[in-house]
Formats: sequence, C-alpha cells, structure tokens
Amino acid sequence: MQIRKLDQMFEVLKSRTKKRLVAAWAIDAHTIEAVAQAAKMGIIEAILVGDESIIKTVCLEHGIDPTMFRIVHIDNDLAAAAKAVELINSGEGDFLMKGLLSTDRYMRAILNKEKGLMDPGAILSHVTVAEPQTYHKLLIFGDVAIIPLPDLNQKIAITNYLIRVAKFLGIDNPKVGLQAASEQTLPKIPSCADAAIIAKMAERGQIKGAMIEGPLGMDLIIDKESALIKGMKSEVCGDADCILFPNIESGNAFYKTVVKLLKSDLCAIVMGARVPCVLTSRGDSERSKLYSIALAAMLA
Repeated sequence: MQIRKLDQMFEVLKSRTKKRLVAAWAIDAHTIEAVAQAAKMGIIEAILVGDESIIKTVCLEHGIDPTMFRIVHIDNDLAAAAKAVELINSGEGDFLMKGLLSTDRYMRAILNKEKGLMDPGAILSHVTVAEPQTYHKLLIFGDVAIIPLPDLNQKIAITNYLIRVAKFLGIDNPKVGLQAASEQTLPKIPSCADAAIIAKMAERGQIKGAMIEGPLGMDLIIDKESALIKGMKSEVCGDADCILFPNIESGNAFYKTVVKLLKSDLCAIVMGARVPCVLTSRGDSERSKLYSIALAAMLA
C-alpha cells in the first residue's frame, strides 16, 4: 500500500505489532499528548523518561492517565537522554523520541562513543516527510537539521535514507531530485558537481531502487511546467517524491517554509543510528510529533 497522506500510516500500523517508544525528557504537554494519543490508537507502548512529578502534573492538567505509560524518573535533561538511550540499548525500546530538551543534548546521547546508538562508520542524518497542501503527493527530504555541509559520501548516504523511507511508505520506485542552484553541471558550484556524480552513480546502478535526477533547481523539482519551459525532459521533474538538499541552509529554509508559510503537516526522524530517533522541533505541534512517532514505528 502506498501512503499518500500522513494519516494513512496509522491504519497500516494498527495491523502490526506495537512498537516500544522511549521518550527522553518527556515533560512537555506536546510530547506527552502525542505519545498518549499514539498509545490510545494502539500503535505503541511508551516509556517516558523525565521528572515524574512534572510528568504527572502535565497529565493531570490535560486529562491524561499517567498509568498508561511507564515513567522512569530522572530529574535533568542530560541524564534523561542518556537513560533513554540506555533503555534502547538494553532492548527495552524499539525507537527513541526527543522531548523538551535541546537537539544538541539529545544528539550528544545518541552519538556517545561508549554508550550511544551509533555503529562505527555510520552517518547520522535527518529525514522529513511533509504533506504540502499545494503539492500532489508527500515530499521526503533531507538534511535540514544535522549535517551543515554534507560531502559527497554524506550526500550519497542521505540519498539512500530518502529512498529507504520512501519504500517504507510504499513508493516502489521513488523519484529523487538533487537540488542545486542550476540544472546545469557547473564544476565550480559544488552542489551541481556532486548532484551530477550522484545521478551518474544511480544511472550505473551504484545507487539502487530509485529514479534520480540532478542537478535540478527547485522550480524543476516541483513544477512540471517550469521543466517544459526550460526544455528539461525527466520523469522526476514536477513529480519528485524526494529532495536531497546540498546544505543545511537550503534544507532548513525549505522545512520552515513548508511549516510556517504553507501550514503543512509533517514528521521527522533521524536515521543512521541503530534505531529510528524522532527529532522534531520543540515548537512543533502535537500533530507533527504524532506523525513522527508513526513514521519511526513504521521503520523500527
């Protein structure tokens, strides 16, 4: 089944075995409400790691039964993140979620060389799935939050993560647009040169499972008419499922435009660790956090 709307993930998950979520420093209403809703829907079991008195107070204020969770009391955010990762490593959870702690503290626990969630040589990256009202399908894109200026090897890893997420969402042969300032292969612009290399690698079967085109300007990736006007003939143009951004500025600006200007629903996770790790902004809505839980559960 191809998932065309984010809501459809819930129906798929209801027919599967529940996954076990571990939420780090889960003391805020948005996180607790999203986890509670996912638990009520029957798609997860949850462990909340954080200050037990704060968690129970939030539950009381929002009419949530705290007994539906297992609560592990930790009284500060850094220790809570470390404990959450420890629970994953001990086999007590299937995926991780960020609560009300900063991204750098959350990532510090994941990246810890001795007690974290990384295998040697793994590349950590952020993947977002958005449902823009002005586009005809879901858009899967990265990286918008972790790697500031990915090199060629990191871009290849991110491309493979985008493809993997697309396939979990039921897209058999996803179309990947490699975003750059121009559709021309200009050696002096790294985004253009890297995109041309990645596209050629896909053509030769070194990157499998997707139709990959680049370099492409954003107009060509999402608008077929622009491609026709510019004489670009590609099945990816105007019909992309995935977008690889060349740097964090372009990706993050697109992410925030999709959320704040287009009012789109979305979900986001970190890939490359031993388990999926939900990573949304502390300011993201309860709905975005719920969708992110569902996406992580799909991949766990």
